[in-house]
Amino acid sequence: MREKTTALYGAAIFDGASLHMDRALVLRGDRLGGIVPHNAVPDDAERIELSGGILAPGFVDLQVNGGGGVMFYDDPSVDTLRSIAAAHASLGATSILPTLITQTADKVRAAITAVETAIAEGVPGIVGLHLEGPHLSLARKGAHAPSLIRTMEAADLALLLEAADRIPFLKVTLAPESVSFEQMRRLSDAGILLSLGHTDASYDQCMMSADNGVRCVTHLFNAMSQLGNREPGLVGAALAHGGLSAGLIADLIHVHPVSIHAALRAKAGPGRIFLVSDAMAAAGSGIAQFQLNGRQINRHNGRLTLTDGTLAGADLDLSTALRNIMDVTQQHLEDVLDMATSIPATLIGKQREIGHLCDHAQADLVHLTATGELGAVWQLGRQVL
Repeated sequence: MREKTTALYGAAIFDGASLHMDRALVLRGDRLGGIVPHNAVPDDAERIELSGGILAPGFVDLQVNGGGGVMFYDDPSVDTLRSIAAAHASLGATSILPTLITQTADKVRAAITAVETAIAEGVPGIVGLHLEGPHLSLARKGAHAPSLIRTMEAADLALLLEAADRIPFLKVTLAPESVSFEQMRRLSDAGILLSLGHTDASYDQCMMSADNGVRCVTHLFNAMSQLGNREPGLVGAALAHGGLSAGLIADLIHVHPVSIHAALRAKAGPGRIFLVSDAMAAAGSGIAQFQLNGRQINRHNGRLTLTDGTLAGADLDLSTALRNIMDVTQQHLEDVLDMATSIPATLIGKQREIGHLCDHAQADLVHLTATGELGAVWQLGRQVL
């Protein structure tokens, strides 16, 4: 059966790096067929005219705890992954790393198996796994269960190395207080993306971690040692070390707008700051509360908190995060879109498949208004919103 060809036009096209005007985007089945002049659109293509705005790659979200009313933490299964991925696709995130926060070893194994099976079964949107813990610091535990936080042992290291062989991509958030530099090197050499987070480590410890294979920082400013006058902490290391990229929860609740703007101006490259949702079960649903490890999480005015007021993930999607970044920086949409698309895709080594509108990449894309409002979403060539 011949693949369906579609041409989208009438909007500017952001390919992950550059903006193209007066062009059409061709979709061939579940793949992209190129950005072409209007007179080069194939004769057999179905033409869909858009009313302005920007076509961009589908969002890539490297920190997704839940969505559609369910949490990966509660039930690390393929069915849960299907629900979470579908909820986030409807919000524009066509590629996600489902995230398991600090859990028991058995639940970690179940999460690895669930992601491996989901990818084998072709569940759309699942590109790997993010394990956020359990090898963190009690001093910066946030909403993580303190009884489950622990030092990495030989069996934990072996499990992660096995997981790296079983699934296409693995990200692990850890703290230098609980993981040795030798263990970091072993994990990094196996292709695992190591990210510092939930740590009270010193600036020097963080810089040494970067020298031993760490390439990322989890939710910049949150649950980490802060930038001080004599001790720059992890925040200082994240901004100063060009080899580190950092996720940012831009809901304007987790991080003050002034801090966001300062970080974006101060970040040393080539590492970049990118957007994450840190979304929980509430994403893509109307629920007002849910449970996390037997503790109630309340949703109110864009904020998710434990009953004691501790922030517990975010009530956020990436199109909202982009609009917030535009407000904070006074930049145009095309100038910040890479934070939700090409930067995270490149960080996980999938820049030829997702996060860019290049030939033969997955036909994952979003149509946004000039102000960043989400108008339509295509995933693997199929319109899902």
